[in-house]
Amino acid sequence: MVIMRPLAVLRHDLPASLVVFLVAVPLSLGIALASGAPVAAGLVAAVVGGVVAGALGGSVLQVSGPAAGLTVVMAETIQTFGWAVTCAITVAAGALQILLGLSRIARAALAISPAIVHGMLAGIGVTIVLGQLHVILGGKAQSSAVENIAELPGQIVAHHDSAALIGVLTIVILLLWPKLPAAVRKVPGPLAAIAVATVVSVVAGMTLPRVELPGDLLDIHLVPQLPGSWGGFALAVVTIALIASVESLLSAVAVDRLHTGPRADLNRELVGQGAANMLSGAVGGLPVTGVIVRSSTNVAAGAKTRVSAVLHGVWVLLFVVLLAGLIQSIPLAALAGLLVHVGAKLVNPGHMRTVLAHGDLPVYLLTLGGVVVFDLLTGVLAGIGLALVLMLRRTLWSGIHVETEGDSRRVVVEGVLTFLSVPRLSKVLGAIPAGVPVRLELVVDYLDHAAFESLTTWQQAHERAGGTVDVDEVGHPWFGEGKAGRPTRSRLAASRAVPRWLAPWSEWQAVEGIPAQQTRRGATEFHRRAAPLLRDTLSGLADGQRPRTLFITCGDSRIVPNLITTSGPGDLFTIRNIGNLVPPGQADPSMNASIEYAVGVLGIEEIVVCGHSGCGAMAALAEGPPPGPLAVWLRHAEPSAHRTGSATLDGAVPDREGDRLALHNVLQQLEHLREYPSVASAEAAGRVQLTGMYFAVGTAQVYLFDGAERTFRPAGASVGVPGG
Repeated sequence: MVIMRPLAVLRHDLPASLVVFLVAVPLSLGIALASGAPVAAGLVAAVVGGVVAGALGGSVLQVSGPAAGLTVVMAETIQTFGWAVTCAITVAAGALQILLGLSRIARAALAISPAIVHGMLAGIGVTIVLGQLHVILGGKAQSSAVENIAELPGQIVAHHDSAALIGVLTIVILLLWPKLPAAVRKVPGPLAAIAVATVVSVVAGMTLPRVELPGDLLDIHLVPQLPGSWGGFALAVVTIALIASVESLLSAVAVDRLHTGPRADLNRELVGQGAANMLSGAVGGLPVTGVIVRSSTNVAAGAKTRVSAVLHGVWVLLFVVLLAGLIQSIPLAALAGLLVHVGAKLVNPGHMRTVLAHGDLPVYLLTLGGVVVFDLLTGVLAGIGLALVLMLRRTLWSGIHVETEGDSRRVVVEGVLTFLSVPRLSKVLGAIPAGVPVRLELVVDYLDHAAFESLTTWQQAHERAGGTVDVDEVGHPWFGEGKAGRPTRSRLAASRAVPRWLAPWSEWQAVEGIPAQQTRRGATEFHRRAAPLLRDTLSGLADGQRPRTLFITCGDSRIVPNLITTSGPGDLFTIRNIGNLVPPGQADPSMNASIEYAVGVLGIEEIVVCGHSGCGAMAALAEGPPPGPLAVWLRHAEPSAHRTGSATLDGAVPDREGDRLALHNVLQQLEHLREYPSVASAEAAGRVQLTGMYFAVGTAQVYLFDGAERTFRPAGASVGVPGG
């Protein structure tokens, strides 16, 4: 097995590496062209990225090489410092990446908003398209995107030579390639487009600019040179290191979503990328990053280990050495067409829809515009700045509005209430007429000292003027704790409040008087908060109910069927009585009608009988009920008291007799249900399932009866045969 494993890996990785190699060669040449670097620099980066980053990186299936995401900043760097100093910048950027990886802060890069990353890529794409369109049209790319835009109309109306034909042909092939048969698409589209365009240009004898390579590609010297000015040099190092790191890390995370193998070690990935950049810069190559296009191709081709990425770098090296003459036949216009296609794909409409849905479109557009109009670093920094502003606004936002209810006012404050909201809060509260009753509802995640003082001062002034202020806090009592001299200092220190729809009235209502006031206030709470959330659900149930479960349980106030089953309106057809009884012999007309209606008309699929701990009916049955209506009703439960054997909770017998009897009672009522002809026939036909349930009030634990083990087991445990 030890010998076969490498062979099995190579069976997947060898063909995958060949596919990635075929994609990498034209892309590497095109990226070098767009960056203004020597064309050979793209191939050098592809070799080093594949071998070094592939072997040392933390992402098993990620493929590294020169990336379109760095073309803009590299073009600016080369124009500013020259190629030799740019190589030194690449070496220093790689060293910085290694330090970042060793400091184990790689995951911090993931804190950058996706809107900024997508905006950055879109800006790069727009810049590439604007520049390479000039090359396709037979001209030369200008030094900035703005100049490219200004010169583009004249370039379009000018005379077009064979370069335009080759560029357009390349784009057409790339657009049509995904629509061709699968057998044809086994050849990567970029390779096919460049190959066809090159063959057409050679056969037609076209005279147009082509790729130029140095005479001896293996004659590599140490290219880097130190700069004359260190300030700009340092800024360029940091810029390239950060952009390359972010792009590599985001690509690694994206690749992890494409396969089920080992997850990426992001810190190790940075170290591997840094080592590759140091070597690439030292031997005259472009900066290296993880590239999502090649990586996704690698996964789709069936790669299993990092061997595929390493081999792809080896194939690039052999191709360059053995077929340098073939590379020199490639027209620059064909590479420009490939880059226009790649750049256009970086402007992803799906990303725009996503950031729009999340409210981050301004960040995306500002980043895109900053990259296109100024430079990549300016665009990214502008995007980060706007993202921080929006984050602060969302974090510190508070919604404040007033509703008039007769002669009173209802003031609702939502969100985070801090000193930033005090001016608006004071304006809203100051507009409330003196002497009117006010209900102040605080639905806040945090209340700072300034906001507390503002509310307290206003409340005291309003009450001195003859008005009343009823403060209702939904959630943690920030204001109440402050008035009690126990101010909560942070969100972490705030206790988690029980939602009102779950908490007993006594925990959130501060109303004295008759219970009707509690009911009225609870109904008002439902109307204001729950009804808007349930309206769509209930509107679908307005014309009839379609429950799937008949739920028979005790009338005990501690048992809330929808709560313990996590169900909602329209889910349960519920019957409640003292002791969750199903009178034997169909002795109770009300129960008869309910069961027949549930099974025969509603077509329910399950009948649940739910007993519970601390049941007063079972305690009375065990002790002997006093004469009266209760005793008459509990006669229906006498068969439960006469059952033999032991009923257990997960194999244990309850200590209290009433609880033991409650378990027997559930099983007995299931037997009574089977005396109903409609239930018996439906169960026999497999249309209805009978389920025994028990709720332990003190531990809030639901138990289901396991018919195979003859015990009630905790919900969530594997139950063999349900029912009784």
